[in-house]
Amino acid sequence: MISVVGPTAAGKSDLAVDLALRLGGEAVNTDSMQLYRGMDIGTAKLTVAERRGVPHHLLDVWDVTEPASVAEYQRAAHGAVAQIRSRGRVPVLVGGSGLYVRAALDDLEFPGTDPEIRARLEAELAERGPSELFARLREADPQAARAILPSNGRRIVRALEVMELTGRPFTASLPQHRYRDPETVQLGLLVPRPELDERIALRVDRMWEAGFVAEVEALEKAGLREGRTASAALGYAQVLRFLAGEWSQEQAREETVRATRRFARRQESWFRRDPRIHWLPYDAPDLLERALELCAGGTGVSSI
Repeated sequence: MISVVGPTAAGKSDLAVDLALRLGGEAVNTDSMQLYRGMDIGTAKLTVAERRGVPHHLLDVWDVTEPASVAEYQRAAHGAVAQIRSRGRVPVLVGGSGLYVRAALDDLEFPGTDPEIRARLEAELAERGPSELFARLREADPQAARAILPSNGRRIVRALEVMELTGRPFTASLPQHRYRDPETVQLGLLVPRPELDERIALRVDRMWEAGFVAEVEALEKAGLREGRTASAALGYAQVLRFLAGEWSQEQAREETVRATRRFARRQESWFRRDPRIHWLPYDAPDLLERALELCAGGTGVSSI
């Protein structure tokens, strides 16, 4: 099993398709926002043509009104991987949502929930907004806070709930890095920070040129504002503020670039903590050949 990880705008999707074509594989999405139907432009979801005939699984699974559930995703990912293997093909997982990657790859069980604790924290979130809860999380578990967007109220609530349930930091509930399948290979794409910042700005420009605002307007009519997870997605949250008259369109665009750059840094921080990832320069002329060599060699450790 292969997993392609790294920050947003690094080129993960294209490499995953190249690998699948060479190895007889099928792709499995590990991007939490690409699970949502209609969230296409803003999540850089590959078009059917860009998939080049490679089957892609776990795209367009949820309506934008549904809250994300990593436990639900985990069950679906394990099922997709089993089906791919039953056809004698290679699962190629691709996406930059760190917890979803670990849910798919690792021997990972999620703590239960407590309705009373959850309701109390969600009431605080509704009354005070995410900033105050995020500050609480950052003080109690800085490592968890570095991996969660300050605007992602649902993730913040879940982290605080787990901490209250277990009496331990949220990150302590994550087990040691242990693959469910020992024949797993993780490939990470490494992009120098200045180049990554430029690629993110270019991606946002292309989103706007491709009709991103119209996409958000259509999703707003489908209930995007009521979706606790989807409405907080990068770009979508900013455009919703423009549509509400809070920001100009240019401000929404600039804030999308800034927020995406901050998110990319959190992704890098998350993935750098996993010693099993083989890091490759995103622009290596022989990137595919190097990736294939690592896949053929099996698991191992590679540092940046």
